[in-house]
Amino acid sequence: MNLDTTVKEKLEKLGHALIDQKEARIVIPPMDNREGFWFGGGNMVEDKNGNFYLCGRYRNAGDSRYGLGKGERGLELAIFKSEDRGKTFKKVLSFSKKDLSYDGYEVISIEGSWLRLKDNPKESGISSSGDSSRVELYVSTEKSNIPYPKGLESFKKPGTGVWTIDIIESNAVESLNPFTIKPLLKSENSQYLHVKDPFGFTDKEGNIIVGFCTHPFCWSSSNSAYALKNRETGKIEEINYTFFPRGFTWDVAMTRMTDVMKVPKLGVLKNLPTVYLIFYDGGESVRKYEEHPNAVKRPRGYSCEEIGGLAFSTERDFPEIERLSINLPAFTSPYGTGASRYVSTLVTEEGIYATWEQSQEDHSQPLVMHFLSMKEVEKILS
Repeated sequence: MNLDTTVKEKLEKLGHALIDQKEARIVIPPMDNREGFWFGGGNMVEDKNGNFYLCGRYRNAGDSRYGLGKGERGLELAIFKSEDRGKTFKKVLSFSKKDLSYDGYEVISIEGSWLRLKDNPKESGISSSGDSSRVELYVSTEKSNIPYPKGLESFKKPGTGVWTIDIIESNAVESLNPFTIKPLLKSENSQYLHVKDPFGFTDKEGNIIVGFCTHPFCWSSSNSAYALKNRETGKIEEINYTFFPRGFTWDVAMTRMTDVMKVPKLGVLKNLPTVYLIFYDGGESVRKYEEHPNAVKRPRGYSCEEIGGLAFSTERDFPEIERLSINLPAFTSPYGTGASRYVSTLVTEEGIYATWEQSQEDHSQPLVMHFLSMKEVEKILS
């Protein structure tokens, strides 16, 4: 990609200004202030009346290696509404694991979600022909009664399931009903058996790019994938499981993309193709491990305590991606384990809102938010 060093430096500066760990404030706390309790893994959107809707999942303590035998885990999918530009939020919808179960598939745990409004200015006003629904809620859940591939059945641990992604559609956020849930993405490939944590954006043709995370049957890493959903038919036409491979240093164990932000065409970007600033989660290991007593003390990232990375692409070059955080992570919490993950952004007329899960001193992970005015964005990119 032909972006010069100055542009890359400004993109990095913008990313760090957005994900300001010290200035961020807690907007949705978890159900308890201790290790294993989180809220996040979703996104925020703006409706035509200027209201914000925010989705995410409450997670209570549990160990994914043991299914429900070790805690409640992903407990509830919730949607909040703000009528004061993100100052306060009120819960308007809540879906339990039972609510999201269907056709004999019992939901064991709830993970990432993505709320999409078709009349969102970010979506360019493009909607699917013949489709009257205006709201899409993508949600990933771990389901029982889905077998592992032939020959690998014994790798499925008791009490655990397989992750898939479903979609719920409606004419309004408050009308979203789990009775309308239907499957969207699943895999029987042992290399990409589990699919979860959806997010997305529209490409220049107006098709929906649904990004998501994959795990192999052996659950040894997190990888990024995307599916192209045709804007006319609503059908998945293409899936790419390998476009953004894991890194070689701090992100050698996992690379889970969580957000693609179309950077405002200001300053040095004014005459360039639309630039995507990409946020992803990574880590050096899947499990927490003992450090050498004389090693550099720093967050290294591991499953459920990932740290953040930064990359970029352009509307012209996607799915080609270039990392900005090569040797070290871009984002770590100054508190607790250092976990800083599930970044999501919302570009509005007045500026950019960023939300993410941030580890606290008590090792809980509330959803935090930081706002950067468009004036500040323009100054960084000038």
